[in-house]
Amino acid sequence: MNAHSVVTTGQDAAFGKVIREADMATPDGAPVAWMMRKLGHPAQERINGPDLMWKYCEAIAGSEESIYLFGGMPETLDVLQKVLALKMPGLKIAGAYSPPFRAATPEEDAEIVERINASGAGTVWVSLGCPKQEKWMAAHRGRINAVMIGVGAAFDYHAGTITRAPLWMQRNGLEWLHRLCSEPRRLWKRYFVTNTLFILGAAKQLLGVSGRT
Repeated sequence: MNAHSVVTTGQDAAFGKVIREADMATPDGAPVAWMMRKLGHPAQERINGPDLMWKYCEAIAGSEESIYLFGGMPETLDVLQKVLALKMPGLKIAGAYSPPFRAATPEEDAEIVERINASGAGTVWVSLGCPKQEKWMAAHRGRINAVMIGVGAAFDYHAGTITRAPLWMQRNGLEWLHRLCSEPRRLWKRYFVTNTLFILGAAKQLLGVSGRT
């Protein structure tokens, strides 16, 4: 959950339901983690998708557990698998699939579920972007026999098809600015509109909290 996701939960009822019913929603964005610290969780850190995926893969490399990669472009998946194999030789990748941009037919969807389940993967890393990936995971809950984790643009970052913000920007909550400068036409509305709405909502909530104390 980043600022965009938080705002979207209030604008899209179906997405809001998905988030409320998820087993876990982590603060992917620095502003969200900051708000949680302000609201009584002083130790809360940012837990972003790319880092979570990388650290998890490092942790299970060499074990019997395998992962499944779902999302991204075919060429991105090819590069990503090579990068993971090079950086983590003991990591077992049970499979990878790049779904079409259109909605899958019922037959295609059933085949995807069967393919993932047959792989025996313990976790399925889903890189479809918000809110598509969250809705996809919710729709397949109980059908896919693995833990599903949405990681946004993690596949592109780790494959090198998108350059990630420098560490100093990540640590200071400015990764959104780097992404905006990289893809202004696609992301300007998301960041300027939803970030503003998040700031207004955060201010209202904080003022409400302080007014009760």
